[in-house]
Order: sequence, then structure tokens, then C-alpha cells
Amino acid sequence: MVDNAFEIKSFTTSTGYKLHFRDFVPIGIHRGTILFIHGIQSHGGWYETSCGKLAKAGYRVLFLDRRGSGLNDESRGDSPSFRTLLDDLKEFVQLQRKEIDGATPLILGAISWGGKIAFGLEIRMANLVDGFILLAPGFCPKVHPTRKERFFIALGSLFAPRRLFEIPLNDPELFTSNPAAQKFLREDPLALRKATARFLLGSVRLDFYLRIFRTKIRKPVLLLIAGQDRIIDNQKTIEFVKSFAAGSLVVKEYPDAHHTLEFEPEPQKHLEDIKDWLDDQFKK
Repeated sequence: MVDNAFEIKSFTTSTGYKLHFRDFVPIGIHRGTILFIHGIQSHGGWYETSCGKLAKAGYRVLFLDRRGSGLNDESRGDSPSFRTLLDDLKEFVQLQRKEIDGATPLILGAISWGGKIAFGLEIRMANLVDGFILLAPGFCPKVHPTRKERFFIALGSLFAPRRLFEIPLNDPELFTSNPAAQKFLREDPLALRKATARFLLGSVRLDFYLRIFRTKIRKPVLLLIAGQDRIIDNQKTIEFVKSFAAGSLVVKEYPDAHHTLEFEPEPQKHLEDIKDWLDDQFKK
């Protein structure tokens, strides 16, 4: 159950792909815009509760479903390349930046695998956003396809680039210890269970892109870490983000939490930390 209503809207990229997003209208004084992007398997529907709470605190919240994911049915689980995903986000951010016209801050919130897209965007076109919120970002994962699976993915990328492969995150216990949330994830019709060979290879290429063209982010960065995370390596993730975040980096760790903070029994803590950080960084 969400704290306030949202509207599902769409945005058509320069390539003609229609992306759907959830638009949560702020309540009270408009403090800024937070644009969220999700992980490899999730979508905006996982995070409606937290988006509603942030909107109630005065932020317009936009949650963009990645092409081939969530509400976007066309070319399910596919993208021609990681650069296509970066350009999708770039165009959407540029549109929001134009609408805001500098009146209020625009913050990019990236969840899990989406962290790679967020930092990739900063490399591709810096300073489009005023700050970053990273929730258990997937820069340094613990979970990978097996060696055999990697071989067939590489082979598929050459001869059958749209062939689908299982995403190795289909166990709900990897995301949360909450039984109700596990049931939701198990039955979620919009969760992405498979991705194409070229998408999965593109994810690996994005890893190299981030490391080869690493840049220094001068904007504020908030990093949220779940202490019981079974999907990402927390210490490596913190060090990786530090290598990018030359500006103001704040790290918050929740020792008893699992990967998807949204599904914690008492998820309010990380939302309060996000709101406090926003107030500290962008108060007028």
C-alpha cells in the first residue's frame, strides 16, 4: 500500500522505444526531483511504498523502468548494448532537467545493478544530475553465472544475440528474509527472469567501461549498504564508490538488513536517512 497515488506515463527515446515510468506528485512544498532506476531483475513496482513516502516529504519521484523490463514489454530482457541504456537514461534526464530549469535539484537514485548505469551516465555525460543515491549498488557482485553459462552467453552473443539466459538471481532469499516479500518476488509477473546474450555481455562490457574510463564525481553521493547482503560484496563496493566519489560521500550501513532495503520489516530508517541527507546537501 502506497502513501500517495502515482501516474504511469511514457517517454519515447530517439530510437523510438517507449519507456514507461511512475510519476509520484510531491505533497506540500516541492523540494526537488528524485529519478530512480532499478536493478537487473526488479522494476518500479517493487519500490512504490518508498517512492510514496518520499513524495509525501515534498519530492517529485520518477521511477523509470529500463527498456525490456517491468512495464516495458517490447524486446523483453534485451538491449542492443549498454550504451543504448545509457542513452535512454541520458535523454530522460535531459528532459527532466529542461522541465526543472535549475529551480530545484535533480537527484539520481540507483538501485543494485542500476548503479552501473548511473555511474556510466556520469562518464558518458557528466553533471546531468545534482547528486546520487546508491542503494546496494551492483558494482561488485557476489553472484555470477557459472563458467559454463558464461561460455554459452559469449557464444550466444556471436551467433544468437537475442537468445535468452536465466539471470542468476531467481532465488527470492537473495533479496530479502521477509517471507511476505519473498512470496511477492516469487509471484511477480513483471520481474525479469531471463535476459538476452547481448544484454548480459553488455553488462560485462559496462563493468570494463566503468573501470577503464573511471571519472571523479564532484556531486554529493549517498551510499546505502545492507549488512546481510548476499548479492553484492559490501567492502569492495564501498572502495569502488570511493574511487569515483571525489566530492561529498556519505556511507550508511544497516547491519541487519538484506539486499532490497524496501522489503525490510522496518524500512523507515533508510528513508529517514535519505531525507536527512537531501536536507543537508540541498537545503536552501
